[in-house]
Amino acid sequence: MVPVNAPLSHVQQEAAYLARLGARVRAWRAERGTTRKVLAAASGVSERYLAQLEAGEGNISVLLLRKVARAMEVPVEALVREHDAAPRRSRIALLGLRGAGKSTLGAKLARALDVPFIELDREVENDAGASLGEVFSMYGQEAFRRFERRALERVLKQHERAVIAAGGSLVTDPGTYQLLLDRSYCVWLKASPEEHMARVIAQGDMRPFKGRSAALDEIRQLLADRERLYARADVTLDTSGRSAKQGLAALRALLAKEEA
Repeated sequence: MVPVNAPLSHVQQEAAYLARLGARVRAWRAERGTTRKVLAAASGVSERYLAQLEAGEGNISVLLLRKVARAMEVPVEALVREHDAAPRRSRIALLGLRGAGKSTLGAKLARALDVPFIELDREVENDAGASLGEVFSMYGQEAFRRFERRALERVLKQHERAVIAAGGSLVTDPGTYQLLLDRSYCVWLKASPEEHMARVIAQGDMRPFKGRSAALDEIRQLLADRERLYARADVTLDTSGRSAKQGLAALRALLAKEEA
């Protein structure tokens, strides 16, 4: 029997390195919103080979890797370094609909961990010089998605450690969501529709339900529509029936358990 703490064999070390290399290529590609097909055309490396590389199965040559790096406009040394500068767990991203507790628990968790707390929606507002409602009304949803993507890219580059509160609809943008999944440890803060509704009302802001009589039904539908997307998070925490203090304790316990 091989001891649990036995050092990795040479073959295992090489496999682990190729897996890290593939993950970096995949993360950089996702950050740029580039499909594998587009990257293949830009780099001259076949799409099939890129798929193997990203899966950690391709022992790529230096020259081919250089082509891939140039096509993504990333230094090749950023791909081949031995260790990641910022492990995914160094950033905690909170997902969920409004009223799930992202802002409240996120701020408290960041203070407890002594890291910055960043709300992507506020970053979008700062970049646009307008409220979210104004961004949507003046520029439309596609422009909002571009603001959101740029804000996330900047946050990831500037903060190796942080707690990030993602906008409730970020998960519906495949490229931006994949970037968040690749570069941070994602927690879905889940709550019952009634709890979401009560918290939104308590906040005094009915956006995006203003003027709609069936707001609770709409929340139920949003949760149903996005459940599959939110479930892609690394872990899930149900905040229903929990105070902010209880929610924070449960969140920290969950993170500690997953880290063990």
